Amino acid sequence: MYIVTGGAGFIGSNIVKALNQRGHSDILVVDNLKNGRKFFNIADCQIADYMDKDVFREKCLANAKFSQAITAVFHEGACSATTEWNGKYVMEENYEYSKILLHYCIDNAIPYLYASSASVYGTGSVFAETLENERPINMYGYSKFLFDQYVRKLLPDNNSQIAGFRYFNVYGPREQHKGSMASVAFHTYNQIQETGYCKLFEGTDGYADGEQKRDFIYIDDVVSVNMWFLDHPQHSGIFNVGTGKSQPFNDVANAVITSLGTGSIEYIDFPKKLENSYQSFTEADISALKNIGYNQSFQPVAQGIEKYVQWLQK
Repeated sequence: MYIVTGGAGFIGSNIVKALNQRGHSDILVVDNLKNGRKFFNIADCQIADYMDKDVFREKCLANAKFSQAITAVFHEGACSATTEWNGKYVMEENYEYSKILLHYCIDNAIPYLYASSASVYGTGSVFAETLENERPINMYGYSKFLFDQYVRKLLPDNNSQIAGFRYFNVYGPREQHKGSMASVAFHTYNQIQETGYCKLFEGTDGYADGEQKRDFIYIDDVVSVNMWFLDHPQHSGIFNVGTGKSQPFNDVANAVITSLGTGSIEYIDFPKKLENSYQSFTEADISALKNIGYNQSFQPVAQGIEKYVQWLQK
């Protein structure tokens, strides 16, 4: 049996779908469906069971057994809002919960594949997986940073697989429930459909209008990395998951406009609430990923956006 926490969320539901495509339906989805609209993400998936996050957490704390042996855990569940400043809440959701599940997996020799984040790098200019490059600028980033440090202390003495993935800017199908935290690609598409134009920030941090750059990675490529580690349980560690090439927000907007055949860009004032807590540039150093043998290619924005727009138009 496979367990996917956050299994009705963006990345989690795509992992569930990928497991289905491999012929697996023995999947336990763990989530919090307070936002009931998330069910749409797994309505076309085949799963064995669903469990509320709080019930699952208590079972792990009690080191309880499940109905079937667990092949692997994909831990994607978290508070993903980079604008959330309730530190108590964020640390309970992203740090304490992750530790509980980590120790359950260690005690039962279960591979543990979990979501970290590129937010751990903050406003730095070097995005390689070493401590000197890590300087989070919001609570979300700090919670991910601290858990990575916790994992690093345990890696040398642990025999079962522990792999953390620092996702960069992921976009693609099944993110519609994320609201303001959905990708710029999703918002751009909807704005153009509704008004004929999309909004990007004016220049900041020395960048021209819409030229702030991020490492945008299509969801299928993120899932491929997860599946590769599932197939290679001998590899543990913390790894960047991005394309290795940054592109401007303008590239995303123009790719959506090209795919739709209509639309324009309007530049708006940079929000004051994001000052000193916004990454104007990210670009994954994927050397560590390549050095362990991952050699699949990553899709550039134009290619990924074209696929995404086709999916959104279904």
